[in-house]
Amino acid sequence: MGDGADIVRRVYAAKANSLAANEIIKDYLPFIKSEACKATGRIVVEGRDDEVSIAMIAFHEAIESYSKLKGAFLSYAALIIKRKLIDYYRKEKRHSGITSIDTSMGEDVSIRISDVIEDKSNPYEEAAMRDATHKEIEELTVQLKSFGVSLTDIADNCPKQSRTLAVCRKALQYARENPDIIDELKRTKRVPMSSLVEGTGAERKTLERHRKYILALLVIYSNGYEIIRGHLKQVLGATKGGVTE
Repeated sequence: MGDGADIVRRVYAAKANSLAANEIIKDYLPFIKSEACKATGRIVVEGRDDEVSIAMIAFHEAIESYSKLKGAFLSYAALIIKRKLIDYYRKEKRHSGITSIDTSMGEDVSIRISDVIEDKSNPYEEAAMRDATHKEIEELTVQLKSFGVSLTDIADNCPKQSRTLAVCRKALQYARENPDIIDELKRTKRVPMSSLVEGTGAERKTLERHRKYILALLVIYSNGYEIIRGHLKQVLGATKGGVTE
């Protein structure tokens, strides 16, 4: 099926290409069936159970509505499938093997169909975003460790003044416009200060004082982390000359 980056690439290409979308659905049909089974708590069969068709439609909807800010695609698609099946039960008020809407939903005995029907809010997408954010933070923590830096180090090293923050922001923007700086960072595991000083005109002592913070920014912006980047954009782009996507 391919890795996470591959499925995201295919999903974005399929948004305007129905044939490409159908190919993804075909390739991920085992996943779709599996999620339908989890949601219903029983085995569902293509061609016999409506739930499979509903899950396939939901997967296609996930393709059309997905963005990287929503986290991992398959996690997002799984929640859309579950939501669509819950909507189906709400409208039909029936399910083979389930005689009451007070019956537990799937494997989670703490969630009953009636609970979801009565609560018109949809916590599933919010839960998906929280889970995706936690995963990004965990992955970032592991990656930063390879540079000898922790999240605590970065918090302690964060600029306190807007002027200093602007200098760090400028260094990040310059690095993003010059990929060789990122390449050197990955190769040496060290921030190429000389290049940043020369390219930005910033004082070396200012950049050195916030080296760990700058390192974290470079790692984040060169390795995806779409959710974390979204939060950072609000901070770093809050003043004139902020970081662009």
